[in-house]
Amino acid sequence: MLEFIYQIENPNKETKKHSGMCQNERCMVKGRSKEMYKKSNRIICIGLMFCMTSAMILGGCGQKSDSSGKIEIELVQYKPEAVKTFEKIEEEFNATHDDIHLTIESPNDAMTVLKTRFIREDAPDIIGIGGDVNFSNFIDSDMLMDISDYEGLDSIKQAYLDIDKALEFVPEDGVYAVPYVANAAGVLYNRAMFEEYGWEIPETWDEFIALCEQIQSEGIQPLYFGFKDTWTCLAPWNAIAVDLAPADVCSQVNKGETTFSDEYREVAEKTQALLAYGPKDPFAYDYNGACTAFANGESAMYTIGSYAIPQIHTVNPDMDIDSFVMPANNDASENKLNSGVDLQFSVMKDCENKEAAYEVLNFLLKDENVQSYLDEQKAVPCKEGDFELASTLDGVKSFIEEGRMADYQDHYYPSEMSVDAQIQTFLMKGDVDAFLTKFDTDWKRYNRDIIRKVEDYEKEHADED
Repeated sequence: MLEFIYQIENPNKETKKHSGMCQNERCMVKGRSKEMYKKSNRIICIGLMFCMTSAMILGGCGQKSDSSGKIEIELVQYKPEAVKTFEKIEEEFNATHDDIHLTIESPNDAMTVLKTRFIREDAPDIIGIGGDVNFSNFIDSDMLMDISDYEGLDSIKQAYLDIDKALEFVPEDGVYAVPYVANAAGVLYNRAMFEEYGWEIPETWDEFIALCEQIQSEGIQPLYFGFKDTWTCLAPWNAIAVDLAPADVCSQVNKGETTFSDEYREVAEKTQALLAYGPKDPFAYDYNGACTAFANGESAMYTIGSYAIPQIHTVNPDMDIDSFVMPANNDASENKLNSGVDLQFSVMKDCENKEAAYEVLNFLLKDENVQSYLDEQKAVPCKEGDFELASTLDGVKSFIEEGRMADYQDHYYPSEMSVDAQIQTFLMKGDVDAFLTKFDTDWKRYNRDIIRKVEDYEKEHADED
């Protein structure tokens, strides 16, 4: 275990030799079966998790409660802003089930708590996480149950099942999550202000830039940014990239078929072009400050996702907000909604009561529970059905209904690469070439194990093409 931890913390250094041990991970997994490789990966993952967590948290995780005569199911979900929704779901589930007792935890730092519990081999039965690289790592580490036999999957929109499937580093047999709700990123706009000035919703990039120029000529600031918080730099980046870069660009790069320098140049240039229509210092405000400024009418538009709407309404509950897809192309038919799985549920492989876990999933997927979540969080349902969406999503409803969507590019980025900070630095300095070169270099550095795995997979399945 210590050897694995050393390698993770010191990727460019050789591991000290020990009697009977190989120098690095490659030696340890070479020639092993897929199952043994997954077990090794799991150890690596757990080792990394251990390094990321504190002794304080280790001591703070309690054991599952024990209710006599009932099957205990514990769910830990990572959306603390939705805690009231889940408290209600927990209460109603337990009131209607005599054989199962459900406990739902919504900690502020759920991913850290989960990783800590995995080390202690005290995993919950179900986890609620986003459709991003964390999900990819859990699949890769063989920690999630294959739920292909869960009948509730038939009610989930195929577009979101496909998005989840694309997150696998290499194709796996089976299904490992139930997509629950999604969000959407594009452009939020002040509907009352647009109606007052007669501004039209743009459908192409040229129309969008012309709109920004028009708004600016009226003495109004077109856009607001919260780029002091590095993660907010990803919002316009993702919304532009979804139109201009292939949805599987990260997979293509891992296979050696292209580079980010080739695929992201226009994305970088158009993200940079937005700065001319924002505040003089786009890095002066954080997320909360930008939400407050937009809520107070200091800009006509805000390049952020639908997840910001509840925050904006805490400042101005009466603000009439709508949204539209970022039109990064000059061909409107090529535009797509940037939408990814914001919350999904996975059953842990070690869960001892699969049928009880499935019953919890059934309850979560009841239309009234899905609708309750949509109402409170202004989210997009991953489930098929006649759900009422918030009026703040009016401008993107047609894209949702038609399935004209693609995932957030950053859902594939390793956290260690800190792409948000890279984008922030690029926007400050303005050097496109330096940014793209670093992106390519860092990608190979932080994804070398995944790239090697992809290469091995491609070799093993070369005859199938």
